[in-house]
Amino acid sequence: MGRQTLDFNHCFVCLPACLSNPRIAMFSSPAEITPQITIGHYLNGSVVTPSTGRSQDVFNPATGAVSGQVALGSAADVDAAVAAAQAAFPAWSDMPPIRRARVMFKFLELLNKNKDQLAHLITAEHGKVFTDAQGEVSRGIDIVEFACGMPQLLKGDFTDQVSTGIDNWTLRQPLGVVAGITPFNFPVMVPMWMFPVAIAAGNCFVLKPSPIDPSASLFMADLFKQAGLPDGVFNVVQGDKEAVDALLVHPDVKAVSFVGSTPIANYIYETGAHHGKRVQALGGAKNHMVVMPDADLEQAVDALIGAGYGSAGERCMAISVAVLVGNVADKLIPMLKARAETLVIKNGVHLDAEMGPIVTGIAHKRITGYIDLGVEEGAELLVDGRTFTGAHAGEGCAQGFWMGGTLFDHVTPDMRIYKEEIFGPVLGCVRVNDLKEAVDLINAHEFGNGVSCFTRDGHVAREFSRRIQVGMVGINVPIPVPMAWHGFGGWKKSLFGDMHAYGEEGVRFYTKQKSIMQRWPESIGKGAEFVMPTAK
Repeated sequence: MGRQTLDFNHCFVCLPACLSNPRIAMFSSPAEITPQITIGHYLNGSVVTPSTGRSQDVFNPATGAVSGQVALGSAADVDAAVAAAQAAFPAWSDMPPIRRARVMFKFLELLNKNKDQLAHLITAEHGKVFTDAQGEVSRGIDIVEFACGMPQLLKGDFTDQVSTGIDNWTLRQPLGVVAGITPFNFPVMVPMWMFPVAIAAGNCFVLKPSPIDPSASLFMADLFKQAGLPDGVFNVVQGDKEAVDALLVHPDVKAVSFVGSTPIANYIYETGAHHGKRVQALGGAKNHMVVMPDADLEQAVDALIGAGYGSAGERCMAISVAVLVGNVADKLIPMLKARAETLVIKNGVHLDAEMGPIVTGIAHKRITGYIDLGVEEGAELLVDGRTFTGAHAGEGCAQGFWMGGTLFDHVTPDMRIYKEEIFGPVLGCVRVNDLKEAVDLINAHEFGNGVSCFTRDGHVAREFSRRIQVGMVGINVPIPVPMAWHGFGGWKKSLFGDMHAYGEEGVRFYTKQKSIMQRWPESIGKGAEFVMPTAK
């Protein structure tokens, strides 16, 4: 089959006309983006001019070309966003949940109509292959579907006659203005872990997306407005640490959700909690996949290739360590090496691409440094991703941020390439003798985000699932990201805070419970009571 490319000739991939400075004009070629535009904030229902002159270049990672500049918001921009949200909160929170759900249903309809446009934006600014970007958008849409059921999710409990003439019930009410700080690797899905649930529950939201791939945030904001969302309920402040810090200390921001690296997650958690906020901060990972001797090796190799090198390894759920039990390593390693060497790496707009570029030049340098370090530490380098350059990726890619998949064998737990999150297409293989050694190895790691075990043995699967100290477990599933009605979150240094993202825990995070006891005058006895109410 010849090389396929997306047919953009009939696709108008543009932000709606109501947005000033549209991010993307009609594509006349797969990687063409309107150059040198400014990506601003979205405040109180419209795109606004930044209040400061600070900005940052936005790149197409496949070509290395600057496609625009994103504004870097100030504390004043955050103040404006929070003020807009605070002004919108009384009416939005007082709206019946079924009416809020109707807005979510319309938003869902518009997302489904425009999901490929969102995927194009992701590929253009993040670099992940288009089919992977489509998958990201679809998983985000799942959360919107879940949030459409908010009238049911907000139902409280009622007890009749808890004491003579007294009834008791609970209800859940929104917090107020809440914020989300999201990473570059999922510019659509991760924000959708947050704002649909928060908004459907009656809160108003301020999103601070990554400045690396900011355009999807404006596209989603405009779709939400088209769906009938009142101005001020959803706001976007582009920016860097200055905007983040302003959100963390703002007295009117009641809760903050974050996804990113562990050091920043720890900072977000400590700073936000210090300022009296509810905080949900998801951090880094070092995800293992255990391959037992009885596993289907073809399936295991498929899983390791997809989970290790998909999205160039720039996923918090990527498999970065293969734990090979017993004699399975000698059989699996040659198969894995052959597949890693033949990865189809090219501009993500090509439909046959399996892996795209690294997101930035800085990230490329960091990942290269880890590969250098792995060699120095004594791991056996079987496939060297450093040899893959833009010249191999195809026409127009010479200046892009390109790297191939890297495979190490004989990695040991004392090596930094084992202990630290690389966040790139680097897979390390660790050899162990048995299941117990594999479980002990994983449980000793400081991260506990995701893990997988490939086996045909039901007892092994059950014991592994029960004994492993990791928040999300897959049995013959390499990337066990929970569905929308469950919740996403790891253990140990992969999560700071008590509640996971989305699902019912997400609803609890964005609401507070109120208990009400009620008694009417006819049932009130005579005289003062000086003791705690008891059941009578």
